[in-house]
Amino acid sequence: MSSTSSAQPNIAIVGGGPAGLVALLTLRNRGVHATLYEREASRHARAYMGGMLDLTWEEGQRALRENGLAEAFKANSRLEAQESRLCGKAGVVLAARTEADIPDETKARPEIDRRVLREIMLAATPEDAIKWGHSLASVRPLEDGTGKHELTFTNGAAVVSDYLIGADGANSRVRPLVSPATPIYYGVNGAEISVAPAVAALPENADIREAVGPGTCTCAEDSKVISLQRNGDGRIRAYIWHRAPIDWKLPREPQEARRVLHEMYEGWAPWIHKMIDICDDGAIYPRPLFYLPVDHRWVHKPGVTIIGDAAHLMSPYAGMGANVAMYDGLELGNVLADAVSKGLSLEEREAAIAAVEEKLCGKAQKFADMSYQYVDIAFGPNVPQIFLDMFKDQDGPEQSN
Repeated sequence: MSSTSSAQPNIAIVGGGPAGLVALLTLRNRGVHATLYEREASRHARAYMGGMLDLTWEEGQRALRENGLAEAFKANSRLEAQESRLCGKAGVVLAARTEADIPDETKARPEIDRRVLREIMLAATPEDAIKWGHSLASVRPLEDGTGKHELTFTNGAAVVSDYLIGADGANSRVRPLVSPATPIYYGVNGAEISVAPAVAALPENADIREAVGPGTCTCAEDSKVISLQRNGDGRIRAYIWHRAPIDWKLPREPQEARRVLHEMYEGWAPWIHKMIDICDDGAIYPRPLFYLPVDHRWVHKPGVTIIGDAAHLMSPYAGMGANVAMYDGLELGNVLADAVSKGLSLEEREAAIAAVEEKLCGKAQKFADMSYQYVDIAFGPNVPQIFLDMFKDQDGPEQSN
């Protein structure tokens, strides 16, 4: 490998989720040019997707603080969203945590809608830093010893990166460059549905609003879980999961999807079935759960790395996926920015990145292991009682998506 490095390398980030956006902001805010390539057509695509996020002080919130977004987070997060309720299939509250019950350490972690978080980060990003409508078709390393890669997109565009960051999620096209790992099915499948704010606010739907409350409501029993959330705009979202084989499919046609969900939850509370009835036709999504090996690591490869779900895919049952992703983006961005500002040689840059990869994988492993164990608990035989015991300890499985 060459021992020299250009002052401003061409850094390409693939994927515009929390990991990619934080990496982009971290680099740009430190004077390092980087471009993010996102497959969605525009910043307005999939605007209603994504639930609430519980951003931790040392991970997600730190990534915002160190990029000048602490005040924006404070202005757009909601402490009342930390309220939570636990029910069985009868939909009756078995335990609850109100705003008055929230421990001090949890008050430092007010919830924020994923959509709002995305808007905050996009507002802080120069318009020319993101190339929308760029879905990665293929990527190959150049055989010149510099760690460069050629990226080809489905729209016909092609670029050569001096450094490539794969932040492209569970089905990453960048991951195979560094690791043979592929997502593993948890044995849990289901759907995401949501009720539009105007519909949720109707008087006849007061029973659903009252059941969910201002934060989250988890209904769990018989190896099935429904996790409901109240978004800041009043939208009520539900993640509906059950034990099922990998070939279980949610029908695409909305009425057929509703029929399947009703059958899955036969005998559950009427307000749960009502929510299935009134959910948006255009916001019913399949949600199988996958994970990468808890101890996922790779041998460092020059000129490329992966972060977020591309590196540490885990279930939402530890509430840490977005936090880990944002921490990844911040730490990697800082290391790359430092390498550029100091004019490090390629060998020095790669050594620094190899070290941060190990650091990030070690940190993620703790939360990935927690997430894996919580899935077994959530869909095990002793629910909701085991959830009740954890709930009383105020240390149960967080579910932020």
